[in-house]
Amino acid sequence: MPNWNPWHGCRKKSEGCQNCYMYFLDAKRGLDGSQIRRNQAGFGLPLQKKRDGSYLVRPGSRLYVCMASDFFLEEADPWRPEAWEMIRSRPDVLFCIPTKRPERVERSLPPGWGEGWDNVQLNVTAENQRRADERLPILNSLPFRRKGVFASPLLGEIRMERHLAAGQIGEVSAGGENYAGARVCDFAWVEGLYRQCREAGVGFDFWDTGALFSKEGKLYRVPYRLRRVQAAKAGLHLDGPLPPFVPPEELDGGQLRLSLS
Repeated sequence: MPNWNPWHGCRKKSEGCQNCYMYFLDAKRGLDGSQIRRNQAGFGLPLQKKRDGSYLVRPGSRLYVCMASDFFLEEADPWRPEAWEMIRSRPDVLFCIPTKRPERVERSLPPGWGEGWDNVQLNVTAENQRRADERLPILNSLPFRRKGVFASPLLGEIRMERHLAAGQIGEVSAGGENYAGARVCDFAWVEGLYRQCREAGVGFDFWDTGALFSKEGKLYRVPYRLRRVQAAKAGLHLDGPLPPFVPPEELDGGQLRLSLS
């Protein structure tokens, strides 16, 4: 899963942040995850090139943005315009932006956004019922052509039928919690979301069991190397209505024939 982290560090926002993996990994390195800083080495990743002149991030890639932060943090307001410009200049890459701050999205969009760019997908995190009811109505109202939900870490049963019924959300992914303090993910919660998405015609993917996984009343401690393998074996996957991302044509050397206006 290729990542682009133009900045690093975050402020905990809700229940899903309690055992944040970024805080855990930073602490192991003697760092403070609450210190938000621009990533000098990786900030320009989308435009970095190899020696042959082709882009380091290959055309057609799905690039996950700010997995060690939040793209819409207030502290990142001075850096975000430059990040948007890099996104605009790479219409051949699908930028997937997760956030726990959908209330800040509309005011943070770049000039010329209109109804959204084809190469950007907004994924709102909803770890429990409270956050689903708080965030998904905002997601439904935002001008994006591609919208999804990250139910991860999944901390309880979520009923999102009325949010899916709006016809704006194209896919939902669900997963458990990892690292220190991981809380239990129950298979029944995952199955419930799968059924809701199937009935609504929305894509679904169960991608990670998490460290502690419960099924039919039995608790499993799943080794890290097996968490995605075991999730895939459950077969809870649905193709949704989102069209596949098709990058524009390329010229020799990785230069783009088309760009967003």
